[in-house]
Amino acid sequence: MIKKTLQVSAIVLSVAAFAGTSQAAEKVNIGAPAWTGAQAIAHLIAEVVTSRIGGEANLVPGNNASIFQAMDQGKGDIDVHPDVWLPNQESFTKKYVDGAGTVALSENSYEGKQSFCVSKAFSEANNVTSIFDLARPEVAAKMDSDGNGKGEIWVGAPGWASANVNEVKVRDYGLLPFMDAIRADQAVMTATVGDSIKKGIGYAFYCYSPHAIWFQHDIVRLSEPAFDPAKYKAIQPSDDPDWYKNSKVMTEDALKQVQVAYSKSLAARSPAIADFLANMALDGETVSNFAFLIEGGQSPADVAKNWVAENSARVDSWLGL
Repeated sequence: MIKKTLQVSAIVLSVAAFAGTSQAAEKVNIGAPAWTGAQAIAHLIAEVVTSRIGGEANLVPGNNASIFQAMDQGKGDIDVHPDVWLPNQESFTKKYVDGAGTVALSENSYEGKQSFCVSKAFSEANNVTSIFDLARPEVAAKMDSDGNGKGEIWVGAPGWASANVNEVKVRDYGLLPFMDAIRADQAVMTATVGDSIKKGIGYAFYCYSPHAIWFQHDIVRLSEPAFDPAKYKAIQPSDDPDWYKNSKVMTEDALKQVQVAYSKSLAARSPAIADFLANMALDGETVSNFAFLIEGGQSPADVAKNWVAENSARVDSWLGL
């Protein structure tokens, strides 16, 4: 009897050890780009992995290029890009998803829209409704914060594919004689928008939805020529070192498709996490709300934790439960 009891105990311990090893194998390193929406989704993925799958998740700062390169290598340094905007980042997906076949995209997407914006008050006070209104000298003068005789327009953060497109747009819309294209971290833009509204001065900036700024400030989109693929030739530096010279963009952007990307190697190392990422489905309103709460002072981790707790059925659907 004692011998049988010891044998059963040994089996139980072996099963427990195996289960512990299996659980520990569910591990993921999530790329965390700087923009708020990506930070929010990165923390949401981490929360689901830790609280619902029982795995380990770490966030790794990086830009689009470094995250895709790491996913391509498949070593686990970075396994996930939480917020891939297409076709903005198409140069990366063509290379690693369509070409090398080392990166996969989630099956579901949400919709994104990109524009240029000014505050509603500035728009109404100066009759600024079109992107071409920024080429009016009297309008540009009211957007000149550094005294160099030209206004400033924020085109995006360093490393953003959209910033490259917007820089070309500023040139091709004929704004360069009147406006300087500025690249800076998103936090700088958000703070400057609020400051310009308080001071009653002009500020033009790249805006997109989903984003917290639509809840934070009263802003309006500037109209652009309707999207025309024949007039939209946006080349990225990864495809052509002369991307700026060889690009030509004279229309608004098409609506975007936003998805999660992950290294295909994750399926072998952490299959439960890979399955979850493939099935994850978000929407613009949810992401905008995440961003709004984070910009309002809540930590991304707390926002993610609370949302998962309040949306158990939705998370269950992602996990196939």
